Amino acid sequence: MRNDRRAALLCSGLLRTHRIKSMPTPADAARPPFPPPGGAELVEHVNAGCRGLLERKRAEVAAIDAEAAPLVDALLELTSGGKKMRPLLGWLGWRAAAADPEPAAAAAHPAVVSLGVALELFQAAALVHDDIIDRSATRRGAPSTHKRFEQLHSAQRFAGDPEHFGTAGGILSGDLALAWASEAFEQAIAAAPGAAAETTVIFRRMHTEVIAGQYLDVLAEVDLRTADEQALARARRIAVYKSAKYSVEYPVLLGAALHGGQAGLLTALSETTLPLGEAFQLHDDLLGVFGDPAATGKPVGDDLREGKRTALVLTGLQAASAQDAACLRAVLGDPRLTEEDIVEAQRILSSGTPSAVAQVEQMIRELGLGFNQSLGRLPGAGVSAPVADDLKSLAHSLVPQFRADFDTLKQ
Repeated sequence: MRNDRRAALLCSGLLRTHRIKSMPTPADAARPPFPPPGGAELVEHVNAGCRGLLERKRAEVAAIDAEAAPLVDALLELTSGGKKMRPLLGWLGWRAAAADPEPAAAAAHPAVVSLGVALELFQAAALVHDDIIDRSATRRGAPSTHKRFEQLHSAQRFAGDPEHFGTAGGILSGDLALAWASEAFEQAIAAAPGAAAETTVIFRRMHTEVIAGQYLDVLAEVDLRTADEQALARARRIAVYKSAKYSVEYPVLLGAALHGGQAGLLTALSETTLPLGEAFQLHDDLLGVFGDPAATGKPVGDDLREGKRTALVLTGLQAASAQDAACLRAVLGDPRLTEEDIVEAQRILSSGTPSAVAQVEQMIRELGLGFNQSLGRLPGAGVSAPVADDLKSLAHSLVPQFRADFDTLKQ
């Protein structure tokens, strides 16, 4: 939090707007088509599936009491947008195990659509709870779910504390999304009689790992006794279990296992998608400090306000001078950060030889090399060339630096 020492720590007169030129942005990265051919049909089917399930659930909840309907309204809005990245990855996994049937036919398969709905509802639950934990006021440019309930409290002039009411409403809405994700997953299993037994194991493991990863993320914000090297290793571990696995690896594995994919295929897909997932999170860490709010849907510097000990921040603390490191520590976790504070943190993270930004970009580059090597081995596991190409296209959209590095290698 802000204190009397903080003003002395800030480097007066050095504040200036800083742009990371080496980090691709949505405006200047030449991206491949998103989604891959056939994916647009899947997005339409999953959007319709989410809307249909949630509208049925809204009627069910409203039959209990009409005043409980806002629990579902928030989820309807949250699942109506987004790129549907996780359903698309599940679709690619299904196609990988199916020796690449017609993409549009795979996109319309009830098992693939139900899996997509399950992944979207799981993601909705994670986002709702994450926003509460991080005290985030916005999500995708709109009020986050718990803030919607706060606004309801104020608009209806309820008694008591609007913040507590908002937190309670958000938790319960997220709980419903998690429960209904399991229901949609059961529908996916029912529509895929050839599903491997591993499918349910993966889905349950995903729940456990995300929640454990979320707790470790919270712990890292308050347990400052860990040495820098250990803290960085923990940050990388959090990136894997809180984000990389459930965002990228497990959707692909669930799609493949749902079609009956066996151990060899699942291993090959895991080796390809896990580095992609970790790189995706590291890129997101960069956007959390340097991103454009119009593109991210979140205020710039939110990770700093929340005190996130990301790989970027921890690398910055190691790379900075003693004065700059003290300055960076002073701003972490301060919800009242000003624009000048954020610019100063950006300066610190992009200064030095090498800078924290450069080191994180190097981590992404190394993960990209691992992704490309494993991608090249997928045909040996029975994955068709169109599926591998679509996975590469999706990877380049998720992590623009992957595309830039890939184009450099081709030259």
